Amino acid sequence: MNKTEKSVELFKEAKALIPGGVNSPVRAFRAVGQNPIFIKKGIGAYIYDVDDNQYIDYVCSWGPLILGHANPRVIEAVKKVCEDGLTFGAPTERESQLAKLIIDAVPAIEKVRLVSSGTEAVMSAIRVSRGFTGRDKIVKFRGNYHGHSDGLLVKAGSGLLTESIPDSAGVPAGYAENTLLADYNSLSSVEALFETCGEEIAAIVVEPVAANMGVVPPEEGFLEGLREITKKYDALLIFDEVITGFRIAYGGAGEYYGVEPDLVTLGKIVGGGMPLAAYGGRRDIMEVVAPLGAVYQAGTLSGNPVATAAGIETLMILREHPEYYKKIDANGERLAKAYEDKGYSVNRVGSLLSCFFTNKRVTDFASAQTSDTKAFAEYFKKMTEQGIYVAPSQFEAMFVSAVHSDEDIDRTIDVIRTL
Repeated sequence: MNKTEKSVELFKEAKALIPGGVNSPVRAFRAVGQNPIFIKKGIGAYIYDVDDNQYIDYVCSWGPLILGHANPRVIEAVKKVCEDGLTFGAPTERESQLAKLIIDAVPAIEKVRLVSSGTEAVMSAIRVSRGFTGRDKIVKFRGNYHGHSDGLLVKAGSGLLTESIPDSAGVPAGYAENTLLADYNSLSSVEALFETCGEEIAAIVVEPVAANMGVVPPEEGFLEGLREITKKYDALLIFDEVITGFRIAYGGAGEYYGVEPDLVTLGKIVGGGMPLAAYGGRRDIMEVVAPLGAVYQAGTLSGNPVATAAGIETLMILREHPEYYKKIDANGERLAKAYEDKGYSVNRVGSLLSCFFTNKRVTDFASAQTSDTKAFAEYFKKMTEQGIYVAPSQFEAMFVSAVHSDEDIDRTIDVIRTL
């Protein structure tokens, strides 16, 4: 049994100061009936809590840390730039350097705008799609999560599933009335919406690999079908790659699946662990963004020197080491097999995977919701007690990093076998 006294004390203090004691809901551990673990530091594949417990980390700050914690090159780049100042609210050379790395990597992106969060990136991409097409409606999928902007908190995944919140209070009905819902992996549900009001739909926004209702891969032909439908109706296709970007492949889902969207949103890995995200796409679409066009979007800290330094160094390391993708894919496969050998339902795409506590094959929002969350809570408790840190929610992903060693994977498999 791990010691938890300091985490318990810190959570008690935090609850008096912060709503629920946390600054993002899933961190509260309510879904697993436990006290949250307060982290002190991370090194490589490991995190250490304030009670000095060590864990092999498969959360990786919810995805950004594909190079593990405190990568020496990334830390050195951040330290160096901090000496020259944290933010200027004016252009810097690093913004263009990071933009070029993104454009060179992601097939669909010809121009890119840097922002500070995945929520902001998707919100902005949708605004651009509406401004470019002159249409108001968008299509999203049940269980896909695209950040907490008002118009997208409709049957979303991530913390909304974890906390059993169907939507969010405080969102006026009018904000979401132009958001149409379809079923993930169901082209017929999308076709039905377009047959009814296709001329009013600006875009489809989709997680090319759903990762916020647990990991749910696209069925064969699904992404290709979305591309065909949007072309038929002159609508745009937006890939939300806040999670999949630079993770399932250096060029993201567009490279991995061979389907090119019109707009792509990026986050997490692109900032190297710092608050940074991006949206980009075809040149003609992106040129409707101010100051060139009429679609306004701005941000004081967008492309700030510290975040761009971390992002540049992270992408350069990944570009220099394509073998990392083979390694994390192989380790993801080993973990998935260990779960399957124990009879669990597992979905995996590269280094993203989820173990579902259901006897059904999980292909969409409805099948994900058949999972036994009480059984998951017991599993989570057993894993943490054995020094394995996984997401405190059935509906989140496991992330494998390039610094998880063979020994780390072996040890994790040994724990899985005891479940």
